[in-house]
Amino acid sequence: MKTRSINQERAMQIILAPQISEKATLIAEKNNQYIFRVLPDAAKDEIKAAIEYLWKSQKIEVTKVQVSNVKGKEKRFGKFLGKRSNWKKAYVGIKKGQELSFSDLKQGDDK
Repeated sequence: MKTRSINQERAMQIILAPQISEKATLIAEKNNQYIFRVLPDAAKDEIKAAIEYLWKSQKIEVTKVQVSNVKGKEKRFGKFLGKRSNWKKAYVGIKKGQELSFSDLKQGDDK
């Protein structure tokens, strides 16, 4: 996968949040992959560039990116039927021996 150059503003917008769950923790330990919520229009190479940009102080190398579109569930709110919005999930694999530290992340830091 060839890395596309990405501007700083777009990199900050692509990654919405990390997914923290038992399944995500198990995947992180077993496969060295992290799960993120991303923008629905984000491409794999943009996600890779955004992760490498946001964690450039740790010199993180992304090996692969897999994406999955998650369909929103229909939920009942009292007597009304509603629907949660659809979202996109990205499984980001990083190089062996590296680890993402969410506490050391400094957004907008140009080094």
